[in-house]
Amino acid sequence: MNVIVKEITTIEPYLNELSTLLMDVVDDGASVGFLPPLKEREATEYWATVQNSTAVLFLAFIENEVVGTVQLQLETKENGKHRAEIAKLMTHPRFRRRGVGRLLMEAAENRARSEKRTLLVLDTRKGDPSNDLYTALQFKKVGEIPEYCLTADGQYEATVYYYKLINDK
Repeated sequence: MNVIVKEITTIEPYLNELSTLLMDVVDDGASVGFLPPLKEREATEYWATVQNSTAVLFLAFIENEVVGTVQLQLETKENGKHRAEIAKLMTHPRFRRRGVGRLLMEAAENRARSEKRTLLVLDTRKGDPSNDLYTALQFKKVGEIPEYCLTADGQYEATVYYYKLINDK
């Protein structure tokens, strides 16, 4: 299956698919800021906040179906215009382990370079498969914060912070 990654500037045409994607990954246990069961109204309201933000949004498609997304959040503060944050990398559970996440991350990194950003940062729950992806993509682990996020069963889990310098030397 061919994966196509596109940067989009308007969420509206994809709102239903993005809301469904968010609900599906949360229901599958992804730590992206929500707890299951995520209601469609909450998912839709979330995407409205993304539409009104400074985030650059990328979608991954397989056969015209949205199967993944990632955000590149460009820092706007004067002392931070050299950096960006990777946020909300999601791949639908049916399409994991097919390179979707890697392609989304590469698109975000390429856009960061075009914006003259030299530092990428991100965080993810300790133990999630995404840790392996970030390490494979040459992100460096900075450290962990214990008891950072709450799980659906009421447990607290650590988050891991990563960075990557992308200045082409």
